[in-house]
Amino acid sequence: MSQERLGSIASLHRTEIGMLEQGTRLARVDTLMKIAGSLAVSPMELLEGIEWIPGVESEGGFLVVERSLGGPTTARGNASAGELRSAP
Repeated sequence: MSQERLGSIASLHRTEIGMLEQGTRLARVDTLMKIAGSLAVSPMELLEGIEWIPGVESEGGFLVVERSLGGPTTARGNASAGELRSAP
């Protein structure tokens, strides 16, 4: 399904879908519910493989295990900006 089609079904702009897909934007709960409903899946299925890693003296970050045909890869996200980068 294209970003434009999903955006249309979920009442979201296609650029927001793209930013969520790329990890440059974090989804609010209502956005998560719109996307899950549009894809006819559970919101939990969309959150599968995502963990919050709390920081000790600095901000924490998201740990995301991305699903792909080649196997899982791990990326860590910045909590405030929502940007994903390779985990150390």
